[in-house]
Amino acid sequence: METPKRRRSNTRARLLEGALEVFAERGFHGASVEDICERAGFTRGAFYSNFASKDELVLALFQATTDRLLEQIEALLPELANQPGTLLDAVLGLLDETAPDERQWHLISTEFTLHALRDPDAARALNQQRAMFRDSLTKMVEQIVETSGLTLSVPAERFVRLVIALHEGARSQSLLEPRELPSGELERTFLPMVLEAVSRPSH
Repeated sequence: METPKRRRSNTRARLLEGALEVFAERGFHGASVEDICERAGFTRGAFYSNFASKDELVLALFQATTDRLLEQIEALLPELANQPGTLLDAVLGLLDETAPDERQWHLISTEFTLHALRDPDAARALNQQRAMFRDSLTKMVEQIVETSGLTLSVPAERFVRLVIALHEGARSQSLLEPRELPSGELERTFLPMVLEAVSRPSH
């Protein structure tokens, strides 16, 4: 028998899945709560019993995606500890794999970022969510670097920001010009050079 907690969890999951599709089709502002409810097969009441707004729903999508990514990276840590060069390949691969549809996810992420640039409340919420993700990823990078006997000449948090910035910018170019720039090519070409430039043996 399905418990109320399990039922609520399933409802949230279906609303998130429906929202992902509707946002990608109609855009963040073009999608209404009614559109999302219709796609997921629920009423407005079900929506508002789980999310206070569309902003909160998008942030929940971001959180679910980054949580999956961090879980996967943590699972790989034992293998990566003595192979820092493979860290980039693993993280970049997971960044691509975690989003179920790269184009769909890029549209939602970009649109909500633009929304946050115009809305201070959305900006604060998005910055907080992104900071949590960066902090977790930074700790993992620091752990791997330390275990590998290396020292970074830049703060690990700045290196993580660069990885994310290059990945997000390259993803935009790859989606527009998939033949000219296959997904992941820029990151895999240049990030190893950056890592080598900013790291050295500890002793």
